[in-house]
Amino acid sequence: MTHGRRCRRAPDAGWGRREGTFPQMSDVTAYDVEYWHDATRLLGHVCLPGAGRTGTAVLLLPDAYGVTEHMIGIAGRLADRGHAVLVADLWGNRLLPVDQAEFGPLIGAMAHDRERWLGRVRAAHAALLEQPEIEATAVVPLGYCFGGSSALEYARTGAEVSGAISVHGGLDIIEFDWSAAGDAPVLVCTGADDPMATADLRANLASALSRADTDWQMHVYGNTVHAFTSPLAKSSPRPDVVAYSARSTARAWAATLGFLDEIDGSRLNA
Repeated sequence: MTHGRRCRRAPDAGWGRREGTFPQMSDVTAYDVEYWHDATRLLGHVCLPGAGRTGTAVLLLPDAYGVTEHMIGIAGRLADRGHAVLVADLWGNRLLPVDQAEFGPLIGAMAHDRERWLGRVRAAHAALLEQPEIEATAVVPLGYCFGGSSALEYARTGAEVSGAISVHGGLDIIEFDWSAAGDAPVLVCTGADDPMATADLRANLASALSRADTDWQMHVYGNTVHAFTSPLAKSSPRPDVVAYSARSTARAWAATLGFLDEIDGSRLNA
């Protein structure tokens, strides 16, 4: 069951005033939205562009830390470029895990219950489309880390999306049968040294996408490990596994914007 309602609407006190995020543009509207999956309350965050700006809508699937200021900042940047965005609450009740000890079991539970995992993504997709200001027919899931895995799984299992983007998504928890997927293109941005997206896993994904005749591209960044866009990775105790990379972050962002622009162009010229 999904049902969304707004709460704590804050167009002038939104993402741009929060520490560690990006400057807010005057025509971006931001508010929290409550929705449900089964009996679990989910609290996402919406960022809307100014009037007359109708880029592809984005379903932003966060990393394991949840709906953080960093993710809200990304949503704001996308809204400033004309994309309506909903940051999905995949854990429920706006839970913000602080470390691997907290989010590890959450990810494991989702990976072992894919019905619930993808149900949470579907509920967020529905909540995005239920917003009265959004007249979206094209939606692209954009995910980071666990959210990147979620974006791939959602597209793989036949969701009605116009594309899917995974940024340092864990390829070790996804499946590789893309026979149920539609014709949406896929973008994967990943680190060459990411232990959750090894060369073998990347090859498996590439082969699966090609067998399904999917339009796909994979950007692999050298000397880059997992979670390379996350500010929290700057102080990683295991930089061989998780580490921030400003260069790879910039490259993945440029690839993401180019991918969305390409989808917008295809949609407008259809």
